[in-house]
Amino acid sequence: MGQVVATAERVVGAPADRVRSALADYTETRRRVLPEQFSDYRVEAGGQGEGTRVAWRFAATSKRVREQLVEVTQPDTDTLVETDTRSSMVTTWTVRPADSGATTVRVRTTWNGAGGVGGFFERAFAPKGLRRVYEDLLGRLERELSAS
Repeated sequence: MGQVVATAERVVGAPADRVRSALADYTETRRRVLPEQFSDYRVEAGGQGEGTRVAWRFAATSKRVREQLVEVTQPDTDTLVETDTRSSMVTTWTVRPADSGATTVRVRTTWNGAGGVGGFFERAFAPKGLRRVYEDLLGRLERELSAS
């Protein structure tokens, strides 16, 4: 077993405070910007940043579907951490102001991968697939912020 890491980053054309608020809004904004790989989305507690509990089904592929129950913490103003209570998966969202009112958003997910041949394929292919999902999500976030 080894740790698997998937990352994506995008410069979003909106000020950092708007991006922070949108990412922390699990009640409305997150629901609207999640790609089709996420389904059965529901907020179980909170809904705004720290203390939120949210559940969803994540379909990495048609055969690899994961039920997730995520607890959100916010160690600092620029960081949201989503910890899946049902696995080792942890997703960290980092927001940094960029030039001219834009914002750099970085998402990094880690989990303990499988061992053996399955683990080899997981480490080789899962990060690329998850990066594509996050790139889609970040594009949707940018469109959401430019429309409002």
